[in-house]
Amino acid sequence: MYYQHRVGRMKGSPSMIAAGFACGVAASFTPLIGLHFILAFTLALIVRGSFIASVFGTFIGNPWTFPFIWVLIYKLGILIAPSTAVDPTIMANVSIGDMLFTEFTELRDFFLPMFIGSIPAATVAGLISYRIVSKVVTRYQARRIARLERKALERVEKKKEKQQKQEEKEKKKEQKKKAKKAKKHKKEKHHS
Repeated sequence: MYYQHRVGRMKGSPSMIAAGFACGVAASFTPLIGLHFILAFTLALIVRGSFIASVFGTFIGNPWTFPFIWVLIYKLGILIAPSTAVDPTIMANVSIGDMLFTEFTELRDFFLPMFIGSIPAATVAGLISYRIVSKVVTRYQARRIARLERKALERVEKKKEKQQKQEEKEKKKEQKKKAKKAKKHKKEKHHS
């Protein structure tokens, strides 16, 4: 919810913000750990997306989602290029914990299939996030503009009311002054 609010308040068109966010999401679906920000910035520069939104997009890749992303892109990679698959005897002895918490020397053997699998996964994830974020930002900005217009209208109405009250006050003051003057004039006529 917080990120939705932050992304919605960013300056720029919904398309620009959504493109930046999609670049960050796409970068998170690559095995290029440590380069996600740079990749997201580069992609955002190419598609003229928001750099800040691209940073928010990279948050899709985090310690809770990376294991699922890595398994997905690895499996896609070996589906696309079966010859890149790691020897099943090595795979049988490797758990996600090994991949995350130990120095696994055969990790480089996983890179090529993961990289190959990341291309379609990053593309699809980027396109899906673009559609979602574009709609969310469009709605958010429309509500925000409507709210700002409503507040501006309320300020104008309050200013008019204040001005009307001031005019009424001045009118009453003027009427009292005229009545006092007329009374004084009447009094003077009466005494003469």
